[in-house]
Amino acid sequence: MFGLINNKINDLLENIGIVLDITEAQFETVKSRYDAVAKQLSKDNSPLSVYQPEILPQGSFLLGTMIRPIMEDDELDVDLVCRLKGKKIQWSQKDLKIAVRDQLINENEDYRRMLDEEGNRCWTLIYKNDKFHLDILPSLIGDNNHINLSERAYSKLNASEVESISLRITDKREFNYTSETDPNFWPKSNPFGYAAWFKEQANLNTFRTVNLSESVTPLPSYKKKKEPLLRAVQILKRHRDIMFGCDEHRPISIIITTLAAKAYRKEDNVKDALINILSNMQSHMQRKYSNKHSKEIWWIGNPVNELHENFADKWPDEKQKEDNFFEWIKKAQNDFAQIKDMDITSAYRFLKNLLGTRAVNEAVKNLGYENLIAENYKPVNYSVGLLSVPHRERPHWPITLTYNCDVYGRFNDITDSYKAKSITSQTIVPKNCSIYFTATTNVPKPYDVY
Repeated sequence: MFGLINNKINDLLENIGIVLDITEAQFETVKSRYDAVAKQLSKDNSPLSVYQPEILPQGSFLLGTMIRPIMEDDELDVDLVCRLKGKKIQWSQKDLKIAVRDQLINENEDYRRMLDEEGNRCWTLIYKNDKFHLDILPSLIGDNNHINLSERAYSKLNASEVESISLRITDKREFNYTSETDPNFWPKSNPFGYAAWFKEQANLNTFRTVNLSESVTPLPSYKKKKEPLLRAVQILKRHRDIMFGCDEHRPISIIITTLAAKAYRKEDNVKDALINILSNMQSHMQRKYSNKHSKEIWWIGNPVNELHENFADKWPDEKQKEDNFFEWIKKAQNDFAQIKDMDITSAYRFLKNLLGTRAVNEAVKNLGYENLIAENYKPVNYSVGLLSVPHRERPHWPITLTYNCDVYGRFNDITDSYKAKSITSQTIVPKNCSIYFTATTNVPKPYDVY
């Protein structure tokens, strides 16, 4: 019986991951726009064509860990790389970035209209009707990029070979953005090395290794079935979103993804993966002395640039980011540890608070457990006296519910250093604290909030 309950909870978590994923229709729309951008940037006889520009995915879209926004009207964020094989000798980062922009909007009024203000690293095209935007990162292929990607497995590469597929990128925050013409002194990134490492970590097949070519390709095909690590990351990101909303100091996805992949131990189901990942994530964080800050700081190393790139590099200057991460991981550990001892009904009610009513209800419907939703709306036996209040009256008109509105509450706990904590149906909120709420809805705009 216990094994059956565990299987049901794992199935529920697996289906929540599927619901959080972007739909196949969304994927095909992105793919269509992606192909059009690639075609525009690589036009024959264009100023960029001599440098053989390629458009490649990066970030969560490449990893397979992208999730739909909480709000239906919010935009998906798709990260792309525009990779060039060489540049004009006199080009600085700024010159390269402008060259990519000019090619993007050259004789294309649609892209000229859709182009957002310049970002620190990227150019952004906003597709308002499709509810997503493309962030396009101008970059140069590494000088030593000599690996035959189709024949090399990531697990068999040494550090210098991984380094050789890195990119030199543009960033207007750099002091040499407008002056330095030698790419060796430009910012470095390695999204494809990271993707290969992540896919190797997620791989359950011990007889198969991940080829680099799988991580340096056009858009990967749409996958509905995903490895437990990918589903666990998607669920952890949504847990973060529900807890912090759009707070600029919320834990960033690359930290959650990296620590989860480092902590993953090839569990073959989502429930065990989540619980074990959360138990071990902090063991992959280090304290290192920083000359810049003259003290020890937290270090969460990029696995393909472990010694030199710290994903937590903003924490020393923005303490709220560090505090929020530890607050989040403590809550996530406590939340998901409780699930393993719950029956499916309790898990359903509990997960709605953690991951959002809409996502959990969709997952329950996919599994054929609609009776769980119905149970939640059974009438409650309140006393007549309790309900006899002058301001409450049953509506005289029929009610048909067409849309949803989910409200998530948080409060600043004055008994615990004013830390922000989530409000659930079991929470006892102390006196003299600040309470604030986030509402999400699928009601089409325009609407007012009171």
